Amino acid sequence: MQDFSDGDLLLTASAWASQGHNLAIAVVIKTWRSSPRKIGSIMIIRDDGLVAGSVSGGCVEGAVIDSALATMQDGFVKRLEFGVADATAWEVGLSCGGEISVGVVPLSLIGVDILEIVQKKYADRYPIYLSFDLKNMSVFEKDEAFSATSLDTEQKIFNLLISPRPRVFIIGAVHISQYLASMLTGCGYAVSVIDPRTTFAKEERFQDIELITLWPDEALDKVIIDAETAIITLTHDPKIDDNALDIALNSNAFYIAALGSKKTHESRCVRFLKKGFDQTTLNRIHGPAGIDIGAITPAEIAASILSEIIAKRRKVVKNVA
Repeated sequence: MQDFSDGDLLLTASAWASQGHNLAIAVVIKTWRSSPRKIGSIMIIRDDGLVAGSVSGGCVEGAVIDSALATMQDGFVKRLEFGVADATAWEVGLSCGGEISVGVVPLSLIGVDILEIVQKKYADRYPIYLSFDLKNMSVFEKDEAFSATSLDTEQKIFNLLISPRPRVFIIGAVHISQYLASMLTGCGYAVSVIDPRTTFAKEERFQDIELITLWPDEALDKVIIDAETAIITLTHDPKIDDNALDIALNSNAFYIAALGSKKTHESRCVRFLKKGFDQTTLNRIHGPAGIDIGAITPAEIAASILSEIIAKRRKVVKNVA
């Protein structure tokens, strides 16, 4: 099952609303100790009981859904508290021993217009800033930026920051790419495979994955490469890979990697030094790509690269250069 990002969930909410459905949005607004979902995690609930997303990993979802269906009827914001100390712990408690506070807001207090603004900003890869006024029961979209999702307990305002969906451009429609693209999609990343060689870039090999049969410089020149973007080169062909790495190194991409042995990477760095790049910039390239887990098969290599991408994005530094 695909792991939807928060932005994708709001797009889904917008689509449901445009289809005439009533709905509610549940958001984790506070956590204590260990909890299965982070603050800001979203679940959307439709009037017919269809659900997307999660606020607890499953242990309190039933109670949240019931509350969401009720708030669609009365139009009030509800704040739910869950934890092992609750009197209803056996029914809805968190087995991990943590506690969470969940805000449930009906569509009537959000407004279709806000969902449309979110849809436009998300498509253009702009950060989205939403504020939930838990006291005056309203939701509004803000132009002014705040640095993180947080709860102002005094003002009873919950600020939700939604970043653009993380995206990965894989250069080379090779065997490893087939596994990696599927794994990344399953983890919620938007994935595009770029390869001008139509012999490799065939839809039959990459079902439900965006294929771009252009040279990397042509393809990447048409997109926004931001801090939620990763670029990985897997062809072993400098004519294709170097083309993409040149653009990646001049971008804000959070992860840049290239397949190949240490010797191949040393030769790659020599070529880029001659192009005028300094060593500090070249250190951004993870080469060879992936965490060293002794991977041999294409699927194992893909898993090692996926692990390194996740570690880099989550800023986990252990075993990651």
